[in-house]
Amino acid sequence: MAKEKVVYVCNRCGQESPKWVGKCPACGEWNSFVEQVVRKENAPLHPASVLAATALKGSSGKPKPLPLGDIEAGEEPRIDLKDAELNRVLGGGLVPGSLVLLGGEPGIGKSTLVLQTVMRITDRRILYVSGEESARQIKLRADRLTSHPSEQCLILCETSLEQIFTHIKNVRPELVVIDSIQTLSTEVAESSPGSITQVRECAAAILRFAKESHTPVILIGHINKEGSLAGPKVLEHIVDTVLQFEGDQHYLYRILRSIKNRFGSTAELGIYEMRQDGLRAVDNPSELLLSQDHDGMSGIAVASAIEGVRPFLIETQALVSSAVYGNPQRSATGFDIRRMNMLLAVLEKRVGFKLGQKDVFLNIAGGLRVSDPAIDLAVISAILSSNMDAAIDSQTCMAGEIGLSGEIRPVSRIEQRISEAEKLGFKQFLLPRHNLQGLNSSRLKIELVPVRKVEEAFRMLFG
Repeated sequence: MAKEKVVYVCNRCGQESPKWVGKCPACGEWNSFVEQVVRKENAPLHPASVLAATALKGSSGKPKPLPLGDIEAGEEPRIDLKDAELNRVLGGGLVPGSLVLLGGEPGIGKSTLVLQTVMRITDRRILYVSGEESARQIKLRADRLTSHPSEQCLILCETSLEQIFTHIKNVRPELVVIDSIQTLSTEVAESSPGSITQVRECAAAILRFAKESHTPVILIGHINKEGSLAGPKVLEHIVDTVLQFEGDQHYLYRILRSIKNRFGSTAELGIYEMRQDGLRAVDNPSELLLSQDHDGMSGIAVASAIEGVRPFLIETQALVSSAVYGNPQRSATGFDIRRMNMLLAVLEKRVGFKLGQKDVFLNIAGGLRVSDPAIDLAVISAILSSNMDAAIDSQTCMAGEIGLSGEIRPVSRIEQRISEAEKLGFKQFLLPRHNLQGLNSSRLKIELVPVRKVEEAFRMLFG
């Protein structure tokens, strides 16, 4: 039997140390070193790696160094997942041989999204490995999602990595789904499933199988209480794509974001609506995120935001009231609270509105979280609308970034923002004056109102 030794490994960056240290010398993280048992170099080969090698199809032996000019590179073929939102977030589809990690909070709909996606694919053999649910539970969920389940989708309830590779060798699937990576375990590590050692060893073996067999693998992962993916940080470095499925269980909408993508952009965004029969892709989120009965109500402004390549209109809601207690409250939902404090400081210093002794509450309607700076103009407009109790015209939309001197800075892709507002029937659009340069407004039916400073925008909105 091979001798074993104990080392301490940082679960953030993978730095090893012969003894425990409080602060990692590589990444600076505190209390991140955990004890792990490792084997000597002459230890036998990882059993999961052996099974992964035997499960490969089309493998041509060991790789050898090649000159860069001799390597043929073309457009990566994509597998259509029959889901427009998921295809766009992945960069056009699933790349063969890629390893995709989908993370999210418990009960947010990760398993539902993956299961309904693989049920639509009827031209490929799929192996769905579940370590959390029984086959009967998966069958009940599949019946709720579709009335015609795919015969090409095979269900396997297993947590042993060695047994999973044995089934892969027999089934020869064209797509593998593992739900979830934290439930798998391998015989080479004595720790419990979900530990740092188990997750790292299992992910490394699955990565080798995916790359050498050219078979795509989708991993479902849990997140911890801090909101990051559970397990070692090296898990996110191993995979090709990291998708974050987020949303509030009290709202209908779910957001699919790409945090890392080696085959596409990380700025893409997918929006889903949770329904009784599964998740429905939202083609036009603007119509769902805008309420139609806010005419005459103060504290509401409509902003034109862009996430990835998709423009959509959102409602910015604000409430300003006198502070009952000593310290005024500042609260923002779906918007950065620090940026809201900066905008309030601009209003007080540059415009002269005294909001230091008032409570300010801000909300982005629909449960979305938006980071586009172009909604700054809508945020301060909604705040002043609530402060003065004066409603903004419901046919007015706006976009603009606010600078520290009170100027309205230009925003990117203004043509798409204006087209989205015009398509939904808005009559007026407030935009930075600098964005008018090179803009052909002759074919537009919407009225463009250029503004240079915050004072000009408030004069146009409130007279």
